[in-house]
Amino acid sequence: MCGITGIITSSEEAAKYFSAIKSATLALHHRGPDSYGSFANFNALLGHTRLSIIDVSHASDQPFYSTDGRFVIVYNGEIFNFKELREKLIQQGIAFETNGDTEVLLQLYINEGDRFLDKINGFFAFAIYDNIHKSLFIARDRFGIKPLFYHWDGSNFIFASEMKALLKYPFEKKIDTISLIEYLQLNYVPGPNTMLEGVEKFPAGHSATIHYKEDELVFKQFYKEPYFDECENKSITYADATKNFYDLLEDSVQKRLLADVPVGTFLSGGLDSSAITAMASLHKKDMMSFSIGYKDEPMFDETQYAEMVSKKLGTDHHTFRLNNNDLFNDLYHILDSFGEPFGDSSAIPMYILSHNARKHVKVCLSGDGGDELMAGYNKHMAEYKLRSKPQLRSLSNTMEPFLKLLPYSRNTFYGNKIRQMIRFSEGAKLSNSDRYWRWASIATTDKALSLLKIKNENLEKRFTERKNAHLTSLDNNFN
Repeated sequence: MCGITGIITSSEEAAKYFSAIKSATLALHHRGPDSYGSFANFNALLGHTRLSIIDVSHASDQPFYSTDGRFVIVYNGEIFNFKELREKLIQQGIAFETNGDTEVLLQLYINEGDRFLDKINGFFAFAIYDNIHKSLFIARDRFGIKPLFYHWDGSNFIFASEMKALLKYPFEKKIDTISLIEYLQLNYVPGPNTMLEGVEKFPAGHSATIHYKEDELVFKQFYKEPYFDECENKSITYADATKNFYDLLEDSVQKRLLADVPVGTFLSGGLDSSAITAMASLHKKDMMSFSIGYKDEPMFDETQYAEMVSKKLGTDHHTFRLNNNDLFNDLYHILDSFGEPFGDSSAIPMYILSHNARKHVKVCLSGDGGDELMAGYNKHMAEYKLRSKPQLRSLSNTMEPFLKLLPYSRNTFYGNKIRQMIRFSEGAKLSNSDRYWRWASIATTDKALSLLKIKNENLEKRFTERKNAHLTSLDNNFN
């Protein structure tokens, strides 16, 4: 990964924003320790920190300029089909000075404008400044894999890969109370909002062009996830769908092995990471794999499964066994790396796993996102059971009062089952969208409000309006 930040401004107080670019860029050093660079003119600044993966030479360092100096780009990501796109540009008479994907991305924009976004296969967040038109073109990949935050006040458009870089700029920082309520329920803040008022997540699958001295920010959507009713081949057989999925997964993994540095995989022993590692080992010999073990928590230690998979696939496997002190010792480093609160405890072992794996490789593939794509969470199974067996609704309503008399918690097998049954009965009484929100939450809205000691009808109304906005797609497509 790399880090990008910058600003385009028409403010008379531009100098105070410009003075922050160095500290903002340095705040992203951990994202790109291989090189640091910046660009400046009278109304725009760009900063970049590089983690070199493709074309590791300094020729591909950023900010990267077009040969005539008109355009300059800062970019975080990887374009998997850049070689094919590069070859087509060469056939059109375009000469290249590097072997990386950054120059390909810039040349595509120069020659095709924003139309090229439909052609690229990869994940990205980038900004391109035009020295003649004094404008900034900025875009984020289809699913928002690469992070991108921004602040816009009508005169200043500021962006960065992480919140901690945006915090270096001199605009007012104020907690967004609605986002705090959402966090207390969901353990994260759903986009486009963030924990700060006036700071938003740049929408996935969108681009925008900010012109000097124009006080309007207009997003242009270049990709939207299709729902089933919009998909082609709805009559496809299960066997054909299975083969199609396998082919797509293999192609996806193979593309991500493209690098000029060592690549490995995170292997937990679960289905997702095992599938990724299996696919990767088909195309790369001596694949290295990495997993975390818990010395003090045998109930959560699944390293034996990872080692079984590794033995079957023949990977060069590394297991890092941690005790509870190891987890606590890195806690403050982990918290410092968060731009805003994030309540997933798996971030702790993932941070430690990444830190240890970095001693061996520079890139690791993981199975993150598999549960979201394949409906692998308990809430998905609960929804399926409720739809396929309507009698469970009345049964759960009858049993709920008795279940709540029993001890329940996450810490024991039977206590956790009782907890899950209570959550199921609570959700069974709600509408489709409200049920999804409840099963995705760790606390009810009333509980979140009570933790903040807030009782404000206007606040509750604003929270409800935002929650309903998040759930609009479910209401329209959740039948």
